Amino acid sequence: MEDVLDSAVGAHFSGLRRDLRRLSSSSSLPSSPSSATCNDASAAAPSGLASPAPRQPFVIGVCGGTASGKTTVCDMIIQQLHDHRVVLVNQDSFYRGLTEEESEHVEEYNFDHPDAFDTDQLLECMGKLKSGQSVNIPIYDFKNHRRCSESFRKVNVSDVIILEGILVFHDQRVRDLMDMKIFVDTDADIRLARRIRRDTVERGRDVLSVLEQYADVIIPRGGDNHVAIDLIAQHICTKLGQHDLCKLYPNVCVVQTTFQIRGMHTLIRDREITTPDFVFYSDRLIRLVVEHGLGNLPFTEKQVVTPTGSVYSGVDFCKKLCGVSIVRSGESMENALRACCKGIKIGKILIHRVGDDGQQLIYNKLPSDIAERHVLLMDPVLGTGNSANQAIQLLRSTGVPEDHIMFLNLISAPEGIHCVCKRFPGVKIVTSEIDAGLNEEYRVVPGLGEYGDRYFGTD
Repeated sequence: MEDVLDSAVGAHFSGLRRDLRRLSSSSSLPSSPSSATCNDASAAAPSGLASPAPRQPFVIGVCGGTASGKTTVCDMIIQQLHDHRVVLVNQDSFYRGLTEEESEHVEEYNFDHPDAFDTDQLLECMGKLKSGQSVNIPIYDFKNHRRCSESFRKVNVSDVIILEGILVFHDQRVRDLMDMKIFVDTDADIRLARRIRRDTVERGRDVLSVLEQYADVIIPRGGDNHVAIDLIAQHICTKLGQHDLCKLYPNVCVVQTTFQIRGMHTLIRDREITTPDFVFYSDRLIRLVVEHGLGNLPFTEKQVVTPTGSVYSGVDFCKKLCGVSIVRSGESMENALRACCKGIKIGKILIHRVGDDGQQLIYNKLPSDIAERHVLLMDPVLGTGNSANQAIQLLRSTGVPEDHIMFLNLISAPEGIHCVCKRFPGVKIVTSEIDAGLNEEYRVVPGLGEYGDRYFGTD
């Protein structure tokens, strides 16, 4: 993996031919630092002759996305130009220090915006370097998000100046300083992996804060990619609907949506999918829902001794658990629960549907001590909510407290959520997606169809 990350760098060059001659001729410049200043050149000139104009350094701009490999490219250029004096100026050195108020909300600060940089000071330093003067470059502390007030990096006169940064091509005044411009192009997934590694190791940040500042979605081909834009629009609409219900009912939990989850939903909702593929991707989603549900159960703190002899402070899982599946669709969720909870007891409830509103309980087999346990009730689809309510009522009649019941499902209709939450506000609902609603036949739309038939291959 390291080799892939370090090698996947591509560069696009512009302005190459015009100024290479000037770079080549600069090899005749004096090698002594003192002889490169304007005053010394004037003093060395013979009496009565005009002083020759000092030769300006060759300026290379290197730009590219975050963690694209700009520094690696710069280091390679410096190695190739070993016969010349080369200095590297990083745009990152010119970050503005955050105020106290900005520091309190640093996770919301956009470090990739042009206003995050002190471009005027950058121009001042570059101007001095081009005129043959040494400068003090500020040092930025990425952990405290402030400049080191008493520390600077002294940069001396040079033949070549390399200016690198994510936004060095943004300001026309900065671009005008450059004799050559290089853009480093690297795949976005590789750049993200590099940035996580760099910011967590070198800049003292955690992975979550890095991801929050990174793009959620990258659209190839921009506005021409209508499929991606439609997918994003649907995703936003879904999130808006989920957000309203979650605000109305705090006990409704929706698994954090990703495009991986959205992709699996796309597959299992496709009526052309084969039964083996439907089962495979359904099982993956069910496992995510079960894991999310288990994460909402109570826990106790626990300390253990590791093989190194150190003490690790962690948590102990809730021991008194059992699952209850609503036959027969709910049985498709049992394997995922068993895979997560070794030796867990699982009961069953069979409810025969008669019409749209009349349900009749036919059969139940539950653990004898179920009243002492937290119960994970399982059914892949929450439609009208009538079957779920009857199952929950049965559990309540056996002595299970309402707040010890968690209902796990793949998709939920808003009508079903309203039905369950109004009657049993203490029951927690965990789902992977909330659909648009019910049609005239009381089926969830866009929905999954007859889940049990599709999963067990009896459709």
